[in-house]
Amino acid sequence: MFAGQTWWIIGASEGLGRAIAQKLDAAGARLMLSARSEERLQDLAGELTNATALPLDVTDGDAIREAAALIGKVHGVLYCAGTYDPMPAQEWDADKVELICDVNFMGAIRVVGRVVPQMVAANEGHIVLIGSLAGHTGLPGATGYGASKSAVMHMAENLQADLFQTPIKVQVINPGFIKTRLTEKNDFNMPMIQTPEEAAEACIKAMKNGRFSTSFPTPFAWVFTIGKHLPRKLFLRLMGAGK
Repeated sequence: MFAGQTWWIIGASEGLGRAIAQKLDAAGARLMLSARSEERLQDLAGELTNATALPLDVTDGDAIREAAALIGKVHGVLYCAGTYDPMPAQEWDADKVELICDVNFMGAIRVVGRVVPQMVAANEGHIVLIGSLAGHTGLPGATGYGASKSAVMHMAENLQADLFQTPIKVQVINPGFIKTRLTEKNDFNMPMIQTPEEAAEACIKAMKNGRFSTSFPTPFAWVFTIGKHLPRKLFLRLMGAGK
């Protein structure tokens, strides 16, 4: 499916993005790899068969515009750049929350805004946005992060609504906990936590099956997809809010 395609992966230097890049490379895709860390990107590109490192900061609109112009036509774009700090409202750090939203959501807006027009003109393409189980409903300690991921998931729905009857495929993939440097900040139990490689395998499977929205791992994802329909107070008690 991916052989001979050009994919732009934003957030490729670490964790899930890096693992997905490795799997797409093994499937025969040509990769453009973006993230802030040039050293980590160059290391990854050197390990892969057909990959180019293109460092950029997703909070820099000019850098994204220039990168998109340099890359030109792509068959697919995958946005998984993200940042996270566990933070209840009682400890709100305005600068950190604004950065979380800027990277996780506005970065996606900036990238997709440079890719969608050329896909529409070509009447083909594949857009994959990485959301989160945390985006399904508000959770304790997820100030900034949950809202930013929910916004990404809603943006995917908007894109799908507009592009539904075109050949352009839009998908949103919502993982649970993944063992990365970001989740190392958590001091609570993380049920069914996956390695980046396990999560990447689930993402590749979702990208192949074509379903618009995929949440995993099952059955942990059910807690969130069903939980948002429960009475709010009951759900918050189940999540340990207020403890």
